[in-house]
Amino acid sequence: MSKSKTQVVHLICNAHLDPVWLWEWEEGAAEAVSTFRTAAELCEKDETFIFNHNEVILYKWIQEYEPALFKRIQKLVKKGRWHIMGGWYLQPDCNMPSGESFVRQILLGKTYFKKHFGVEPKTAINFDPFGHTRGLVQILTRSGHNAYLFGRPGDVALPLPAEDFRWVGYDGSEVLATRFAGWYQSLLGQAREIIEERMTDNNDREILAILWGVGNHGGGPSKVDLHDVNKLIKSSKNLPIRHSSPDIYFRELAKKRDQLPRVERDLNPWATGCYSSQIRLKQKHRELENAIYSLEKMATTAAAQGLMRYPSEEIHEALCDLMTGEFHDILPGSSIEPVEETSLRLFDHGLEIASRARTRAFFALAAGQKKARDGEIPVLVCNPHPYRVRTVLECEFNLPDFRPREEFIPIEVFKNGKRVVSQLENELCHHHCEWRKRIVFAADLDPGVMNRFDCRMGEMRIGRPAPVLKAKHGKIHFKTADLDVIVNTKTGLIDRYRVRGVDQVRPNAFSNRW
Repeated sequence: MSKSKTQVVHLICNAHLDPVWLWEWEEGAAEAVSTFRTAAELCEKDETFIFNHNEVILYKWIQEYEPALFKRIQKLVKKGRWHIMGGWYLQPDCNMPSGESFVRQILLGKTYFKKHFGVEPKTAINFDPFGHTRGLVQILTRSGHNAYLFGRPGDVALPLPAEDFRWVGYDGSEVLATRFAGWYQSLLGQAREIIEERMTDNNDREILAILWGVGNHGGGPSKVDLHDVNKLIKSSKNLPIRHSSPDIYFRELAKKRDQLPRVERDLNPWATGCYSSQIRLKQKHRELENAIYSLEKMATTAAAQGLMRYPSEEIHEALCDLMTGEFHDILPGSSIEPVEETSLRLFDHGLEIASRARTRAFFALAAGQKKARDGEIPVLVCNPHPYRVRTVLECEFNLPDFRPREEFIPIEVFKNGKRVVSQLENELCHHHCEWRKRIVFAADLDPGVMNRFDCRMGEMRIGRPAPVLKAKHGKIHFKTADLDVIVNTKTGLIDRYRVRGVDQVRPNAFSNRW
């Protein structure tokens, strides 16, 4: 090893363990138990060694499947032998989740670790995700984090002015950030060799963080590797090398804060192809995000009025489903097919919980509505936002009784006695009678209240209204002051969709004739 200019080397032992990836969660849980057993044993025998691990989901598995080991870890944390690093629910994808989801990753993580271990890590870590949105910086600082440790993208995909820098958010907030040297793991029996190699490759850095420990499928420290690393520490008398943690490392780096460059950008890109795979996961994820957050607002409104008990337990369970599904090898779509299927099931589990609780909140908020008049079908819509929303709504309902198919009942929509622009559409069912009605209408929704729209039945007529637009030369042409649309009756595709003179689709859009 060549002579190093590094003043202090912080050795951060960890065991990167994806709960799922090329394996299913049951195997991940078994590996977590095995890895934590080994790490706890080494921590108990070596007073200088520090083991670092994050991710609530893994600790929850230990808590459920081997509670005696969980208690040993709690004691080691109190003694400073085991460091809870990161403090998030898990290492999520750091590009696709909403800002609120990032907040919940941190909130659920901090709440769990504070409750069970009495700690609150200051350094956020995301070793393995496929890039990091700049929007994280503001969330980190507002959540009590002052530093960020990451691995991807590497220097080829993401050139940086330095590996240690001040990461600047959109609002001007800052966190210290480090792209760690080498990688987050070391091969079994080669820890010392890899540490020395990384020290040599980074001998221009005064303060250096080196991660080691068998990882990618758990493993962590081995007896042989810990023995070799301790020998390296003892032999390096003129070069301080110590067992450490991300929080300790960044406290040291903070002394050099003013000397570090500022980086004002996303830390991207990496593995962009993943973001176009397993689309069902991405769609279900966004659906569950929206379902939970709308449920929370509706339930809060109903609970504040004393109409129902706030469903804390149900929301927490659905949130855990969402947090797990945001894992960086689930949401991007980089796991094996069985993981995709179980993750879809997980999202559906959260959606079912949210659906049931949201329905309870809806009926609670709908209580006390005045009775509908004859020939009127009330439609109730809750706007969960604290501001007015203008949108287009679509709904179906039954007429009071079956009518022959040749009969037609027109429907008009009113709000507070004023007519709302509306249009009947084909209903989803194919019953050969006039019974189900489907209508779309423009709606202005007042915030925080139940908005009522009354659908009034008109006089029965024989025959359905004929379309106003007729095909000409195989095309239906629809034009207004803003829109110019041509529908091809032969292909069923849109040949033109022009808004205020600007084409929104290319020729042959939606077809295979590119």
